[in-house]
Amino acid sequence: MALGVLDSAIFSDMFGTAAMRRIFGDEALLARCIDVEAALARAQGRLGIIPVEAGEAITLAARAFAKGERALDLARLKKETETVGYPILPLVRQLAEEAGDFGRYIHWGATTQDIMDTAVVLQIRAGLALLEDDLTAIRGHLAELARRYRDAPMAGRTHLQHALPITFGYKAAVWLFALDRHADRLRELRPRVLLAQFGGAAGTLASLGNGGEGLETRAELARELALGDPPISWHVTRDGIAETVQLLALLLGSLGKIAFDVMLMSATEFGEAAEPFVAGRGSSSTMPQKRNPISCELILAAAKVLRQQAGLLLDAMVTDFERATGPWHVEWVAVPETFGYAAGALSQARFMLGGLIVDSGRMARNLGMTHGLIVAEAVMMGLAPHTGRNEAHDLVYDACRVAIETDRPLLDVLLETPAVGGLLGPERLRELTDPANYLGAGPAMVDRMLAGR
Repeated sequence: MALGVLDSAIFSDMFGTAAMRRIFGDEALLARCIDVEAALARAQGRLGIIPVEAGEAITLAARAFAKGERALDLARLKKETETVGYPILPLVRQLAEEAGDFGRYIHWGATTQDIMDTAVVLQIRAGLALLEDDLTAIRGHLAELARRYRDAPMAGRTHLQHALPITFGYKAAVWLFALDRHADRLRELRPRVLLAQFGGAAGTLASLGNGGEGLETRAELARELALGDPPISWHVTRDGIAETVQLLALLLGSLGKIAFDVMLMSATEFGEAAEPFVAGRGSSSTMPQKRNPISCELILAAAKVLRQQAGLLLDAMVTDFERATGPWHVEWVAVPETFGYAAGALSQARFMLGGLIVDSGRMARNLGMTHGLIVAEAVMMGLAPHTGRNEAHDLVYDACRVAIETDRPLLDVLLETPAVGGLLGPERLRELTDPANYLGAGPAMVDRMLAGR
């Protein structure tokens, strides 16, 4: 029985994805560890550190496990891991048995953390590629929303109150700007994180002698796995792993902002947007009319959980001397869960934004619900050249108060105010109180965001 939602038979595909589970599940971790051991053997065989035949035999043994010709004895591996504390020695034993006499050359000069760290880097590489696919699709959806609703006016809100008119295209483009930066961060992150780790017991590669064989092995291992070759062992400097998790926490923070906006816009009182319609989705067990914003809720939950994992990884950076006594284990928990929740949130966002229902008519009605008060600033700025800004502010403030108290359009009150109507005239006032005329550079900013897409 699963203990958490990512592996739950009920919740796993709501909070995560099958594709990410295939990358970070137990079998995947063991497979990547075997990949690293085989790559190490091939590298050392080419360098003459172990017999070439040993590298070939170990590779064949690894392939036998990969193809299912030989199955790992997981019960035995589990029992031995509980005794040893780590899975690599138990794994090496089974791999060595399959390799026959050449099995004695497996894990030559390596230590457990070398294999596990490099295996996790391989998982991170695959996980980032998966997340990037979803992120690219989401950015495409947002660009299309920005383009389609570039000129669709709606109420901009600050402190949950009407502020100034914007367009929904502008809002979507603002969301897009954050995700574009996260896409840049993903690209910039890879060279710092996708590095092979091979240092031996204390990182100095002493078991391979005082010459260059250790460094040559690390370089060849990195080439085998298409990873970067670091200048020094990084097993106790965990900033790369931590940075990965921080980035995913940032990404989900931005997705959480989008989800929060959409969730509020879907409230009955707003009715400006809704998640894609799927029969039965978001239903209430007791209220037939309900259509709850399920994807938004799941994205928000994932963003909150990931924030905690980001804190854990910052804590895990504080390691002792040349081998951590515990902080490393925190990563075993936090890294797979981080990628699991990130995949789930991105999948939900891709679904939600790909079919988002936008009600521009309702946006227009909400924009007009205060009878022109939302463009009071426009009137003030139009009046200011005639009266000065402070006096213009006071005149329009008084007019707004009358409009609110009498529940009348601001335009009507302004026309009856000699100090305003007499200076600006009916035609200019109608122009100033039309929200569509007070969008500022919003549409132009949308164009800049969409340029080149």
